[in-house]
Amino acid sequence: MQHYQSLKDDYQFTDKEAQTLKELQPLMEELADDFIDGFYDYIWGFGKTATFLKNKEIIAFHRTKIREWFINLFNGKYDLPYFLYLYKIGEVHVKIGLPTHYVNSAFSFVRTFVFKSIEDKYSDKESHILEIQAVGKIIDINLDMLTSSYREEELSKFLSLSKVEKNILTGLKKFNSYINYFLAGALALVAFFAIGLFAYDTYLLFFSGQGIEKGILTVLGSLLVLWAAIELIHEEINHLQGKGFAIGAFIMLAMAALIRKILIYSLSTEKSENLLTIAVVIVCLAIAYWLMGSKKKIGAD
Repeated sequence: MQHYQSLKDDYQFTDKEAQTLKELQPLMEELADDFIDGFYDYIWGFGKTATFLKNKEIIAFHRTKIREWFINLFNGKYDLPYFLYLYKIGEVHVKIGLPTHYVNSAFSFVRTFVFKSIEDKYSDKESHILEIQAVGKIIDINLDMLTSSYREEELSKFLSLSKVEKNILTGLKKFNSYINYFLAGALALVAFFAIGLFAYDTYLLFFSGQGIEKGILTVLGSLLVLWAAIELIHEEINHLQGKGFAIGAFIMLAMAALIRKILIYSLSTEKSENLLTIAVVIVCLAIAYWLMGSKKKIGAD
């Protein structure tokens, strides 16, 4: 915690700004109940808040602590005890497994509430600008301190590994990155061949004797495969940017390829058994895709 002064220096947080925040404290004490009510309305929208606030006793305790933190935000004295207080809050968040994006989102509400509150009391432009600067800095400093606990937790886990384990972990991460880039290139190649398949089927539609009906269905199937390949590339791009990979995109590609076969086989009387088998497989894939979508929806709720 010896770096707390350098943290304030990095944010160029001045004694004048600390005094400005102290002058805002009476107003914020008056608005504390409104803040708590609005804050709880906001965090219940996260979906999984009930996982951490399980009963009335915990909620009551949490409301008291949030109110205390909010008022202390404007105490005007930002010394070592204050930063230790913030660090302990961060440790509690890490201990209960609270996601960092919940913390970041909650601070977005805090910032909006305080800015709106001081905007409603706006009188002098110069002092108003100073208030905005001071509030913005102290909120950012608080957020920095709370999330530092997460960073230190991750670092401590890494440092606790042996040298061999660190090398293995680092190597696996690099290997995983290479595999992801290889997969992205392979998907681009698949999309390229899908374009070629569409062009070939279009050629057959106009320059072969396969019949207009079969030709149109074949071209439509090729377009379906191309669309599914593009969706896969989109999902892989999201994955490379740090988002989760949607296995549902692979299921869509498999369904698109099988639907193309059904479109072609539907005009042939000799493929009835194959057609039935493919139809059963498509139904199974559709059920799997639906179950995955339902699971995501339940998780979001």
